[in-house]
Amino acid sequence: MAIDFNMKTIVIDDMMTMRKIITKMLKQIGFTNIVDADDGATAWPMIEEAYKNGEPFDFIVSDWNMPKMSGLDLLIKIRETDGLSKTPFLMITAEAEQSNVVKVVKAGVSNFIVKPFKPETLKEKIEKIFP
Repeated sequence: MAIDFNMKTIVIDDMMTMRKIITKMLKQIGFTNIVDADDGATAWPMIEEAYKNGEPFDFIVSDWNMPKMSGLDLLIKIRETDGLSKTPFLMITAEAEQSNVVKVVKAGVSNFIVKPFKPETLKEKIEKIFP
């Protein structure tokens, strides 16, 4: 299956600069349908609403460390929600420590990427999610 570059994508990061960088990288790769949120707590209602309206997000790109709701907490919520549990989820983190990687893998992350990263690395991670 090739990547559908028009899939509805949400980028979640508490740092506006990182949201802009990630969005720019996604656009360089070819993505066209991107919205963003500043925290898991902001993103969750957006994700729920989109699903209820029959226009769910096809891809979630989230930072791990955020103040109100972490990327891990958001991932767990999504994996526990009928209709959303299979949504591809890419975790972005500065947490390269093995025990942290194990946490997100156990929680059902589709893939993860460690900061800092280049557009090529982001593309490779996404290609592994959408082979």
